[in-house]
This record gives sequence, structure tokens and C-alpha cells, in this order.
Amino acid sequence: MKALCISATASNQGKTILTTALLYHYKKSVRPFKIGPDFIDPKFHEKISKTPSINLDTNICNQEGVQWLFSQYSNKEFSILEGVMGFYDGMDKNSSAYDVTKLLNVPTVLILDASGSYITLSAIIKGLKEYKKENTINAVVFNHVSSQGHYELIKKQVEKDFDDVACLGFIQKDLESLSSTHLGLDLKDCNEEKIEELSKEVLKNIDLQKLEEISEYKKQEINYPFEKIEKKDKHIAVVYDENFSFLYHDNLEFLKEHFTKVSIVSSINDEIIPSDANSVFICGGYIETKEAYDKYKNSKNFQASLKEHVKTKKVYGECAGLIVLGESCDDKKMLGLLPLEFTLNKRFVRMGYYDNDLGITGHAFHYTSVKSDIKGEYTLYKKKGEYEKDAAFKKENVFGTYLHTMFRANFKKIENYLV
Repeated sequence: MKALCISATASNQGKTILTTALLYHYKKSVRPFKIGPDFIDPKFHEKISKTPSINLDTNICNQEGVQWLFSQYSNKEFSILEGVMGFYDGMDKNSSAYDVTKLLNVPTVLILDASGSYITLSAIIKGLKEYKKENTINAVVFNHVSSQGHYELIKKQVEKDFDDVACLGFIQKDLESLSSTHLGLDLKDCNEEKIEELSKEVLKNIDLQKLEEISEYKKQEINYPFEKIEKKDKHIAVVYDENFSFLYHDNLEFLKEHFTKVSIVSSINDEIIPSDANSVFICGGYIETKEAYDKYKNSKNFQASLKEHVKTKKVYGECAGLIVLGESCDDKKMLGLLPLEFTLNKRFVRMGYYDNDLGITGHAFHYTSVKSDIKGEYTLYKKKGEYEKDAAFKKENVFGTYLHTMFRANFKKIENYLV
């Protein structure tokens, strides 16, 4: 098989553009992965490759767990990982592209912005290579290159300075396809024809044969490292649609493995919670914006069925799932199953990794905050004793939290809230 990570010196350097082009080119035989806890990039990956993208996060999940996930889901000919931020960003949490590629021994291709530079790019590579000697940087692609001559100047210097970094080629600046699409920012208006055009433009000056050669990878079989969970003869309904779309694919697979039946319910299509469902999981996403709320507000049958469900059975909501369980978000009326009022702020309230009082590590990123004065089930914090605020709330069968986590690594700690 083949495996490769696309990384850079920072965000907005071209990781998504190059990853998109490669996923489309190899779409018949590729499995996408995303390093870190992000939900947005994996949705792009899946739209392009028609294959669910898997998050690899060594902070939320331990190293053995990430090794298993990579082995388990590397079931296609080519595994392509997209990094997070810059190559070393996240090392303080042991969850950078450097950490994950080193753990998995996956080669890394750097994409570097070549705007207004040539020899200095070699110095940047030298710094990245020498910062940690055991890194996985094997190749480089240059972005925003003005001409073939510009690239040859860069390549000459890099090949002079390194015998272990392959120059795979370049992406020319001002691609025509980017003028007609929001690729990298918003894919909803981007059709396959545009993606195909962009992929051809991006890869036109890249040596794919050499890229495939450095991507050769020997897959390892990893023993299951998580706590074994006994399968439950229960039916769980997952509320998953455009509004509630933040769902780690492995969380869904985990639920399928450990419950007899899993149903997908769309609120915006006004589908009802099955009457025989033992519990409901509402994914994170968007409900607080006008566009999202307008899709949701007329879902009378969905709302009535969920209210009927919680009279005797449990519901678990993450982030947007928490908000919809409350009474309101500013002027938007919600389900009223938790005595919570929310407001949408101009600045984010939480962003990044958090721990909670149950010993769970997860990720939170939200602009809403709770206006109600109510005691929570647990707090979230980055450092114990500092800025601990309630972030999860429970009333009878109803539970909601701002924390996104990975079920396989933490299920025993959340089980009582879900089933």
C-alpha cells in the first residue's frame, strides 16, 4: 500500500488544495485521514473521495489507539493524511503532524509558499528538518510559483542542500479554477467538474510517479488497544444532517459495533425518532445561525417525537445538540428540554483541547455561551483549577455537553448519559 501526509509551515499555505487534488486524482483507491480533531476538512475529504475521512488524534485518543485506527481504516490502496496547522504545531499536546507521522512512520510532503522567494526556501526546509532529527519530511511541493524558471531556481538550491528531500514539483500561482470556487473554504457550491479542473491544474507540474515511490508503506496489524465493550441489544438513533453534521466517522462505526441497531435521523427532513429507539445521540454542528435554524424550525414531527422519546428514554447532545436541547438561543426557540438559554457571541468562547471532571479529553469550539444560572454536570478546563466553567448539563433523561470526544477511547465514562 501507499501512505502520505501533506503538511506545511502553517495554516493557509496550500495543504487543503494539494490534498484535494490528490484525493480526487486517486479517488477510486484512496482513504483520507485528518490529523487532529477538526470536523470540516474530513467533510471536504469525503465529498471529494466518496470515502469517509478518519480523524487521527493522539491527544483525545492515545498512541496505541491512533495506530489501531490507522491500521483498521487503511483498507484502500492509498492512505492520504492532511496535517493540522504547521508541521510541529500541536507538539505541546503530542498531536502535531510531526507526532502522528513519526508514530505511524508515514512519509511527509511539505507544501511551501514560494511567493517572492527561492534560496530562502531551502533554509526553511533546513530549519524544519533539523528542529527534530527523527522527523518524516521526505519531499516538498512549492506553491504560488510564478514560472518554470522560478521553480528551477528553487529546485537547484534544494537539491544542492539536501540528498534526502525530493522536489516533487510546483503549483503555479493564480490558478484559473480558484477564481470560480471557494475550494478550501466552502465546498457546497463546488461541483465535480470544478474539482476535476482544479485537480488537473494543481497536479500538472507535480511528479506523481516520484510521489508514489516515496509513499510506499508497509502496513502493520495492530491488536485492539481499547477497553472491550459488551454489545448491547439496544437501538440508538443518531440525529445527523446538514445542521448536526459534526460526527467522527469512527464514533458511528463504534455505535454500530456495540448496538444491535443504529438509525440515522434527519431533523431538517422532519424525520421522527423511531419509537423503539432506546436512546438518541444528537451530533454537533450548526443550529444557532439563521440559515441553519430556518432549516430546522419547521421540523414539527421531529421535535414532537424527540419530546415524546425523552419522557422515558435518554438523549445525549454534543455542542449544537446541547443548544437544541435548551430553551432558546437569543430569539430562536429550541426544544426546551434543558432549562438553558444561550446567546451567540462575536468571539469564540472555547477553542481547542479540554479535559473534564470525568477524566475525558476532547475538543470544543463554540461561539455560544449559557446565560442561565444553573449547575452543570461537569466543567471543562485546559489546566485544572484555571478557567473551569460548566459545560455539560443534565435534567432527568436529557444530557448535553459542549465537548466533542471519541467514543472508542471514552465510552465507559459517558455510557450512563447515553444508555
